[in-house]
Amino acid sequence: MEREGFFSVEIKSKNYLKNVLISNNLHEKVLIEGFLGEFFEIKIIENALIEFNGANGVLRIDLRDDEFLQTLFMKKDGR
Repeated sequence: MEREGFFSVEIKSKNYLKNVLISNNLHEKVLIEGFLGEFFEIKIIENALIEFNGANGVLRIDLRDDEFLQTLFMKKDGR
């Protein structure tokens, strides 16, 4: 089974959340906003997981290797 893109947001306190919106309508968007605070570390793990560590929490984005590289080079080359 192929992995899909994945993300997680871990905030140390609800005080750092700005907005969370989850609609009951299937066609509506989901919005999560907050403040990770000052960044002190950004890591790439296993060529696909990007982890942004801030004073208030952590944002993780996991992409398949080929998807990550293809997207990166598309932006760089302008294609």
